[in-house]
Amino acid sequence: MKLLTFLEDNSYRVGIKTDHGILDLARAAKKFSIPVPTEMMELISQWRWAKKDLEKTINLAVHRPEGLFLNEENLVFGPCVTNPEKILCIGLNYRQHAFESNMAIPPFPLLFSKFNNALAAHGEKIKIPNGVIKIDYEAELVIVMGQMAQNVGEEEALSKVFGYCPGNDLSARDLQFRTSQWLLGKTLDGFAPIGKYLVTADEVMDPDNLKLETLVNGEVRQSSNTGDMIFNCAYLISYISRYMTLRPGDLIFTGTPQGVIMGYPEDKQVWLKAGDEVVTRIEKLGELKVQLA
Repeated sequence: MKLLTFLEDNSYRVGIKTDHGILDLARAAKKFSIPVPTEMMELISQWRWAKKDLEKTINLAVHRPEGLFLNEENLVFGPCVTNPEKILCIGLNYRQHAFESNMAIPPFPLLFSKFNNALAAHGEKIKIPNGVIKIDYEAELVIVMGQMAQNVGEEEALSKVFGYCPGNDLSARDLQFRTSQWLLGKTLDGFAPIGKYLVTADEVMDPDNLKLETLVNGEVRQSSNTGDMIFNCAYLISYISRYMTLRPGDLIFTGTPQGVIMGYPEDKQVWLKAGDEVVTRIEKLGELKVQLA
């Protein structure tokens, strides 16, 4: 199932992608008097109990569609996960990216974080702060947790996942490397766009074998497969959960492949600028498009 959020009356509503258009979940639940959660964070956390009610709502809507389906082209999208407790990111998690960065393969996952101010949506214009020059893209598969995970083993880790979405770990390299701590260059406003869809795990099956790529103004800059990850999705969830409890809605940006601007020779580095369009495309998940401003 493909879920999304869209903006209406200054709040985010949940939409479900169907062959008939985007189902407005709140409107359908009200019409059919079905007690399904209609806020994204609640839907994720209650999924085990809510899924049947959601499927019932969709089936009824298909047969009585009046006023329930929206044209996707007319929507203003929101981040597909609206209020995660944690946004965790993994650095240097693709072999070829580590090589292009002239950095050693890490023996353990390299964790850093972003904050909720960095969340942005498909179609959003992301403002470059004054004085920041070296803006880079990073296409990433994002894990969205669906259940609490505390010290889970790799064999059960993926069962705790709600779904996956495309993400772009936008990075201000000039700020990132001012100090040994990467935080400043990673969590600027709007520098963690996700979406446009959140795809449930049952549609993805194997997150460790997905093609992903970045296009800048239509030109392919990154093209790889999640199979090049040093630490796969199950390992990342298991590793992180040893030290902190993962909760429904938490996001894990799993790292980026080769092809980032930072990996180019210095005389070939052309940083993102206002007006550039960046598309993150991942197999089975669709694409995330943003523009710098």
